Amino acid sequence: MDLEKSSPPQRQEPERREPGGCLAVAIRIPVRIVVLVLVVPVRMLWDALVVVGRFLNDTVLRPLGRALLWIGRAVFVWPFVGLWRYVVVPLGTALGWLGQVLVVVPLVWLYRYALTPLGRALAWLYARVLTPVGHACLWVLRYLLVVPAVWVYAWILTPLGHAIAWCAKGLVWALTMIVTGVGTALYWIARILLVLPALALWRWVLAPVGREIGAALGHAWRIAGHISLAVGRFLATLFRWIFVEPVRWAYRTVLTPVGHVIRDTLLRPAAEAARAVGRAGRQALATARESVRQTRADIRRMLFGEPREREAVARREPVVPVRREPAVPACVEPVVPADREPRGPCRP
Repeated sequence: MDLEKSSPPQRQEPERREPGGCLAVAIRIPVRIVVLVLVVPVRMLWDALVVVGRFLNDTVLRPLGRALLWIGRAVFVWPFVGLWRYVVVPLGTALGWLGQVLVVVPLVWLYRYALTPLGRALAWLYARVLTPVGHACLWVLRYLLVVPAVWVYAWILTPLGHAIAWCAKGLVWALTMIVTGVGTALYWIARILLVLPALALWRWVLAPVGREIGAALGHAWRIAGHISLAVGRFLATLFRWIFVEPVRWAYRTVLTPVGHVIRDTLLRPAAEAARAVGRAGRQALATARESVRQTRADIRRMLFGEPREREAVARREPVVPVRREPAVPACVEPVVPADREPRGPCRP
C-alpha cells in the first residue's frame, strides 16, 4: 500500500520566527487544536481516495482507455487514412492533371499570345502619349496651385498656427497645475484616512493571525498524515492476519498436500496412460501407412509391371593429377673389376 511508503528524510530548514505579540501567542495553541481536529478526517479521507483512485487507474481506467483508444483508431483514424490514401489522393491527382490541362495551359497560351502583345502596346502608348501629357498637366498644376498654396502656408498659416499652439500650451499648463494640486491633496487625504489604518490593521492584526492559522494548518496536516499512516498500517496488518494468513495457511497445509495427492494418484497415471495410448496410436498409424504404401506398390506392379531400372550414367569425376615418381632402372649392373668376369646378364 502507498500508506506504508515512508517519505525520504528531508532537510528541515530552521523556521523563521515572525515578530508577534501577545495576541499571536494567545491564539496559537487553540487554533492548532481546532485545526487538527478538523484536518484529521479530511486527511484520512484524502489518503483513502488516493489509494482507491490509483487502484481504479491501474485496474479499470488504464485498460479502458487503451481499449477506447484502439476502438477510436479502428473507427475514426483508419477509415479516414484509407479514404485519404485511396480516394482523396488519387482524386486530387486527377483533378490536378485536369486543371493543368484545362486551366493552366490555356491561361499560359492566353498570356503569351494575347496579354503580352496587348501589354506591350499599352506600355508604348503610356511612354509615348500619356507620359508627355502627364508632365504637361503636372507643370500646369504646380505653377497654378502648388506654388501659391505653399506661399500661403509658409507666410500666413504657419505664424497663425504658432500663435494658437502657444496659447493652447499655456492653457494646458495651467490646467495641469490645477489638477496636480487637487490630486496631491486627495492623495494625502486618502493615505492618512484609509491607507495607514488599513496597513496597521494588516501588519499588527491580520498578518499574525494569518501566519498562526497557516502554521496550525501545516502542523495539523502533518500530524493527520502520521495518523492516517498509522491507521492504514493497522488496517493492512488486520487484513493480513484476518484474510491473507488464513488463506496462506490453508493453501500450504491443506490445498498443497491434496494437490500433490491428486497429482500422484490421478494426474500422473492418467498422463502416462494418455502417452501410452498416443504411442500405440502413432505406431498403429505408422503400420497402416506402411501397409497402404506396400499395397499401392503391389497394385502398381500388377498393373504396370516391374519398374525399369535406371541406366547408370557415367559421372565425370574431377581428374586428380598423378604425381610422377622418378624412373628407377630395372637393373643396375654392379661395377666389376677388370680382372674378374661378370657372373651373368642382368635380369629384370
